[in-house]
Formats: sequence, C-alpha cells, structure tokens
Amino acid sequence: MKILYGVQATGNGHINRSREVVSALKKAGHSVSVIFSGRDPRRLWDVDAFQPYSAYKGLTFEVSRGRVDYIKTLKKSGPLRFIRDLHGVNPASFNLVITDFEPLSAWFAKRHGIPSIGLGRQYAFRYPIPRPRGNILARIILKLFAPARYSIGLHYHHFNQPILPPIISNLTNEGIRDDQEKILVYLPFEEDGDVRRLLEPFREFHFFYYTSIDKPFRDKHISFLPFSRAGFVEDLKRCSGVICNAGFTLTSEALHLGKKLLVRPLAGQMEQASNALALQQLHLGTVMWSLDKPAVEKWLAYPPAQPLNYPDSVRDIVKWIGEGMWYSTRELVRRVWSAADERLIMGGSSPM
Repeated sequence: MKILYGVQATGNGHINRSREVVSALKKAGHSVSVIFSGRDPRRLWDVDAFQPYSAYKGLTFEVSRGRVDYIKTLKKSGPLRFIRDLHGVNPASFNLVITDFEPLSAWFAKRHGIPSIGLGRQYAFRYPIPRPRGNILARIILKLFAPARYSIGLHYHHFNQPILPPIISNLTNEGIRDDQEKILVYLPFEEDGDVRRLLEPFREFHFFYYTSIDKPFRDKHISFLPFSRAGFVEDLKRCSGVICNAGFTLTSEALHLGKKLLVRPLAGQMEQASNALALQQLHLGTVMWSLDKPAVEKWLAYPPAQPLNYPDSVRDIVKWIGEGMWYSTRELVRRVWSAADERLIMGGSSPM
C-alpha cells in the first residue's frame, strides 16, 4: 500500500513509537511517506529512519510553566496556514492514512475520503478508561484534533477493553542495572530554575536532567544534558528511577525496564492527567500534581520496581494493517495480550 503516516512531533514519544511502526511497514513492502507537525523542523532529531518525510507547523498545545494554555493554543493555531498545508498534499498519492495523533494527516484523510487509522495512546479514550472529570474544552479538542475512521488505542493495561499495550521503542534488557543514586529527570514543560530548586536538597543522589540546552554541564549533583536518544536510553537503562511528566511513551519505557516512576502531569492536559490516574489505580507509579519536594523525598526512599516486559506488538500491528480488516481489532488484541506477562493482565480476565 501507499501510506501517508502522520507523526505528532510535539513530544518525543510519538516519534519514538512511530519509528518502530514505520520501519516495520517499510520492511513489509509498503511505501510510506511521513508528515511531522507540531515542532520546528530544526529541532527534529533522530528522524533519518522516516525518510522521505515533510515537516509542517500543524497544530500543537501551548504550554507555560507546566500548564496547557488553551486560549493561547487557539490564538496560535494558525487555521489559514493549516488549511493551506492541507491543500498541499496530493490525495492521489495514497490509499491509506495512519496518524499518531497528527492532525494534518487525519484531516487530509477525512477531507478526501481516504481510509484512516489512528494509532496511539489518545485513541484509547474511545473506551471507558481512567480519566479526570471536567474540562469540557479539553475533551472536545481531544476528540476533534486528529480524528480517524478506525483506531488502535494503547495503554498500560487493557481495562477489559480492546486496547493494546504500549509500543516499546527497541528497548532490550541488555545493559540494565539499577544505580540506586542515579535518577533520570525529563520535565520539558517546566522551567530549568524550578527543576533545579526541586532537586537541589537531595545531594546524596545524582540527577541526570535532560533539557533544552546545547552543551552539557554539571552543577554539583545535577547533570544538565541536551537531548540525545542514545544517551537518554543509556541513562534510562542504568538509573533506579525516573522523574518525568505523565507522557505515555517514557512512562511505558520505564515500566517496561523496571524503573520506579514519579510523574508530574502537565496541568490542563487531559491525557497526562488520565495517565497519572491510571498509574495510581494500577499501583505502577507515584504522582505529584505540582513540583513538590516532600513528594520527591518520600519517593526517593521507595524500593526498586520490577520490570513489566511489555510484549512486542509491532509485527502483529503491521500484519493487521496489511490484511485490511481494520473494522475489527478483536484477533489482533487477543494475539498481542496472549504473549504478555500475567501481571499485565491483572484486574480482568480478558482485554475485550
């Protein structure tokens, strides 16, 4: 098939997950063209595997000091440019669109009547899963942002629904160890000064803080690091715990590798609040709703976590896509969860 694959580039998680699926689709013989949107193209890294690709402004959420600003998001959405970009894609070039919550590809498919598949965490919201109350505007935006005719939702657990486990980005258990004093920190929506003040009192630990800087430096027990996927994965494998926002991919990778989790959900972002609630409900992580020093102190004293070892679902997903029976995910869901650790099927006898 000739596939247009849309990747929401606001967060690295969409990119890491999509890299695995796009590579597998190409190996299966499909022709795949990729659209990135939501990030300045100059700030895209580790994307060579996606060639050929195009980058657009698209739509993204505006954030200020750890909180989504929905009014600013609407003001800076640039609808005229979005419509112009929408008309710049040739519909005759594709017979399937796959979107990882990327709006340009999703609305392109809807406009031209091309079959579309939504593949990502956000599509699990089509089912009854843990979610926060209120914020009607957030629910509307989530529903309309990147609509798809068919969908595969992803989550930490199936919640007795046709939902798949996370897609783990080529992470093996090779090189895994728990350096008890080493903590990985990734809080991209917070100010560096706020994070520094949060971590400063805990000098018996060494924090590896990835943030938007050009060169690494160390300030006492805090190492400030520019983002690098290779370096990040190495530190993830060797740390004992992760402090991060409640984005889906990194939290899933930490659970997969057995790293204890402390998450600070991005305020006003319904998906992250839902992830935090699910982590609490499943007893898989600790939540702090603001940058909270007592919460960090308590969490640092917790014992190590155990790896969940999520099954590799990419091959089954690509096979399902190639078969063209997109209206039914029953066999796909059954096959993937049958390979999962028993602990991942807790709380219910069936993912359907």
